[in-house]
Amino acid sequence: MIINVSERCDIVAFYPRWFMNRLKAGYVDVRNPFYEHQVSRIILSKETIDLIVFITKNPIPILKYLEDIPYPFLFQVTITPYRKNIEPYVASKRKVIEAVQQISKKIGKERMIIRYDPIFISKEYDLGYHYQMFEKLCSQIAPYTKRIIISFLDIKKNTIKHSHDIKQIPFSKELIEELAQKFSQIAKKYQLEISTCGENINLTKFNISSKSCLDRQEIETIIGKRIEIKERKSRMFCHCLKSVDIGSYNCCPHFCKYCYANYQEERVLENIKTHNSNSSLLLGRITQRDEIKIRSK
Repeated sequence: MIINVSERCDIVAFYPRWFMNRLKAGYVDVRNPFYEHQVSRIILSKETIDLIVFITKNPIPILKYLEDIPYPFLFQVTITPYRKNIEPYVASKRKVIEAVQQISKKIGKERMIIRYDPIFISKEYDLGYHYQMFEKLCSQIAPYTKRIIISFLDIKKNTIKHSHDIKQIPFSKELIEELAQKFSQIAKKYQLEISTCGENINLTKFNISSKSCLDRQEIETIIGKRIEIKERKSRMFCHCLKSVDIGSYNCCPHFCKYCYANYQEERVLENIKTHNSNSSLLLGRITQRDEIKIRSK
């Protein structure tokens, strides 16, 4: 089993103590986002966990806990070039990059993947701006990672709500290919692999692979064994291995304007108030109405 921490919420940035408490307890409860009283109990043990993947914009808060994590893990750290009008509460990029460097030195660059996504263009964030910032990023993280994942902004409910802030210029095939060619040249300069995931466009002619975010060969190399995990089929054009997300929606106080996981932003601060680092759930507690089913694989 691959434990996903987390695509639904930045647990690493805001709830690391809770996560470490769940590791010690040996289980974590996750509400079904569509059926409130259906709860999956995920057993956290050497018998069930193949890998933990930390997906975050800010790995700084979990730095002090790294040596206490008894299972194989890797990081996917998102570093994008947007200012406070788009990412109002994301930590300083300089400090995040310093944390990436520090973690990579401890765990190896094979287990540190950088994400430059989502990409959108506007008058403020035009192609030239992205080229400049992507090269700056590559120059700073090249010794500390082997791969950068890029993807393009998907139009979701929350994106539409914040369209007046994002002011996106729609991507044409020609614009995507122009960006891909330049990004590929920059990545090659710094000897970095560049890939997409879940994108309906073939960029292999620019030496950009469609390698998955959770790639079987990459993961099996990291953990040193074969794993019997199927690909997830929830997203078109995505070939990532299945993972179990232990997060919850609408509880990430980064408040990024392009975020799909905070689709009811007005609820975020109220949801955060229900968090207790000693609870088995990220938000709230188990009630008598809840039906708990144990999931060990």
